[in-house]
Amino acid sequence: MTNTSAVELVVVPCLRDNYAFLVHNSKTQQTALIDAPEAAPIQAELDARGWTLTDILITHHHNDHIDGVAALRGNARVIGGKADARRLPDLDLAVTEGDEIAVCDQRTHILDVSGHTIGHIAYHMPDAGLVFTADSLMALGCGRLFEGTPAQMWDSLQKLRALPDDTLVCSGHEYTESNARFAVSLDPDNPDLISRTKRIDAARAVGKPTVPSTLTEEKRTNPFLRADVPEFKAALGMNDASAVDVFAFARSRKDKF
Repeated sequence: MTNTSAVELVVVPCLRDNYAFLVHNSKTQQTALIDAPEAAPIQAELDARGWTLTDILITHHHNDHIDGVAALRGNARVIGGKADARRLPDLDLAVTEGDEIAVCDQRTHILDVSGHTIGHIAYHMPDAGLVFTADSLMALGCGRLFEGTPAQMWDSLQKLRALPDDTLVCSGHEYTESNARFAVSLDPDNPDLISRTKRIDAARAVGKPTVPSTLTEEKRTNPFLRADVPEFKAALGMNDASAVDVFAFARSRKDKF
């Protein structure tokens, strides 16, 4: 559990390698869930803490992010992207980029981070220093481009990269060990990456999550945020390539890794 500002953050492992997140405001007794891969572990966490869901925030339509919504929703307000509403559970509030809503008494900004899917959104709580990115920006990675283009995903990642450095990136999967191996294959001389990889291996050896991560460490080590960084481009032998082309090359390599 992490205390950030007026809220507590709880990471809930689900399925084989998914994460859901609970945000709780002890003053207002409001509790929000970000994504619902499955109901049982989330309900168990709520019961153990005596919390009741007031909001369910959905990032995108893939089953491993929405399958638990029906069983968990009760009287909670269900929020999701307007552009993706036809593929989501019934929404009480449909949002678009630029909207600001209140969740657990926290200002929450909506970002369109299409690429993995079209209509994928992220939720940024600036006062709590949290961003919920699901399968857009991930720990040392980014989501496979099932629906979007490299240009769309690069644009989405730039939006996320522009957030404050100390933002905690709450992403949706425990893919970090594999992502680290891939990152090192592209950027083997990056000292920050080498150090981070050792920390990841140590955490996973004892079953600890590697999520959330800080935006600072993602900016220094995540290859998909570094497509316009001269040192990274040089490591790939792509000094004169555009950032989109570098990103597309790295994403294509990852798909085959």
